[in-house]
Amino acid sequence: MLRLLWLFAVLDAVLLLDTGMLFPRESSSRELKELSGLWVFRADKSPNRNQGFERAWYKSRLAETGPVIDMPVPASYNDITQDSTLRDFIGWVWYEREVVVPARWITDEGTRVVLRVGSAHYNSVVWVNGEKVTEHAGGHLPFEAEIGSLMRKDPTRPCRITIAVNNTLTLETLPPGTIQHMNDPIKYPDGYFVQNIYFDFFNYAGIHRPVLLYTTPKVYVDDITVVTDFLDNTGFVRYQVSVKGAATATLKVTLMDKDGHCVASSNEASGVLKVVDVKLWWPYLMHENPGYLYSMEVHLMAADERSTYEDVYALPVGIRTVKVTNTQFLINNKPFYFHGVNKHEDSDIRGKGLDWPLIVKDFNLMKWLGANSFRTSHYPYAEEILQMCDRHGIVVIDECPGVGIKDIRSFGNASLAHHLDVMDELVRRDKNHPSVVMWSVANEPAAEMQPAALYFKTLITHTKALDPTRPVTFITDSNYARDKGAPYVDVICVNSYFSWYHDPGHLEVIPIQLNAQFENWYGKYQKPIIQSEYGADAVPGLHSDPPMMFTEEYQNAVLRSYHDIFDQKRKQYVIGELIWNFADFMTAQGITRVVGNKKGIFTRQRQPKAGAFILKERYWRLANETGRLPPWTKYPCSL
Repeated sequence: MLRLLWLFAVLDAVLLLDTGMLFPRESSSRELKELSGLWVFRADKSPNRNQGFERAWYKSRLAETGPVIDMPVPASYNDITQDSTLRDFIGWVWYEREVVVPARWITDEGTRVVLRVGSAHYNSVVWVNGEKVTEHAGGHLPFEAEIGSLMRKDPTRPCRITIAVNNTLTLETLPPGTIQHMNDPIKYPDGYFVQNIYFDFFNYAGIHRPVLLYTTPKVYVDDITVVTDFLDNTGFVRYQVSVKGAATATLKVTLMDKDGHCVASSNEASGVLKVVDVKLWWPYLMHENPGYLYSMEVHLMAADERSTYEDVYALPVGIRTVKVTNTQFLINNKPFYFHGVNKHEDSDIRGKGLDWPLIVKDFNLMKWLGANSFRTSHYPYAEEILQMCDRHGIVVIDECPGVGIKDIRSFGNASLAHHLDVMDELVRRDKNHPSVVMWSVANEPAAEMQPAALYFKTLITHTKALDPTRPVTFITDSNYARDKGAPYVDVICVNSYFSWYHDPGHLEVIPIQLNAQFENWYGKYQKPIIQSEYGADAVPGLHSDPPMMFTEEYQNAVLRSYHDIFDQKRKQYVIGELIWNFADFMTAQGITRVVGNKKGIFTRQRQPKAGAFILKERYWRLANETGRLPPWTKYPCSL
């Protein structure tokens, strides 16, 4: 009974937004029409980047406004052409696509038609047939608008979708940046400006995730929230269903196992489903049956004086718990040690665009490594990636785009309000993923500044109110004694690059400095610690013995030195290690980067460097030490 009361209290504490953001899924009542492919594209290269609005490009076909080119969606636009000015373009770009939809979508006024953009970087405005339908600030989370009424205004014409996207970063965006105007006519052309950024990855832009149309009935399932627990062999799924379009509706909630057998059901909009002989969701390499998912099917029936409405939505559900002590991270009450990677949504040509072959390849490589986790550095990844994590048992630290908060002006009220909105959107989207075990609200902020204390106290408190079931962290590289945000987090995540950015070339300092780092942080805060970044650049094929910086041998030596200290501290309070980085990635041009950041253990083309084999041997040894693996997983070659 106490367990059930706790579940009710936790769900009641969740701050529900006005609308849900359920991932679009086909069902007997819902249809999807994907709009991936070639769109018409034009960059607004006018001096003020505002000609498209001044001349209302959205009111007619984009080709009628001036020269256009083909542009694939989803993809970043930067690397698609041979035009360097487009690669480095800052400002508004315009996309357009004409769509023919099924006639029944138009004739049936009981059908909602929703336009959804998976993500577009950074600010977006959307029109349908010349009429504005929505706008969105933020480059990494979905947004949508109902457009059925606009399509029905003139059912004989195609549905023309226009999306304007602006990648300009300011001190109030996430991530922040500044625009610097170069006014010296002796050195720069008239009107010349540059985008300054405070993060180490390329500011890719465009429509990065799928755009689609989907339908629901007029009365529909708008949102579902689940919180899970278990006691002995009984699982508990506390759920709440939000319905839009009618004051009352009849619901049937059915929880089914992987074989499609009903294990629990209810006729209420909220309640607790009890699952006998529960199969828990376990991380990869922690159990012989990782990533077990049930399916919660919500069947809605409603009627008004004109029609009867039926909606069906199925949500994958993993039953698991997450807890933190002052020395351990517990999943299903068992100690979990993060041995994984940091990543980027980054690859040749498509930039940050969603790419299924690349996603599947990356998961195969992570499992080959024996990695059980990763962090979505430094922004929310596509929900399709989190769904893969759910199915494969890969644990995720879900990070918002709060990277590069270095300027004191980025700790102001406007920045905080936007940061809170982003966390609202992130938690609303990802709250039901069992793979997501922790929220990260920022990466390496200037947390020693005085305004940071109130900023992060407010931000972390807000995030915990949104989701009391998961711990909250932010990633720090600050001095332990000056950090203003650490008192409020549940887990300390520390980035350090000893013998690289500090004492470059001096491998002998790593054991002393890394040991001191851990002792100082734990001694002050008594919280478990994850080494959330460490590593060294390695140019593939560059060798030196004795090791020298930028060679594969030097990267290997750095990894081994860190691992020696990890092995001492993980028996005490260190609960994880995440290499920086999984693969090489593109950055802005600069004298410290030779065509991108080379700290990957794989190349940008996903070929292993020598460090990948060191990490593979270590991660499989860590996994095998748990003693909970079935025999076939003790030999990674069998994969």
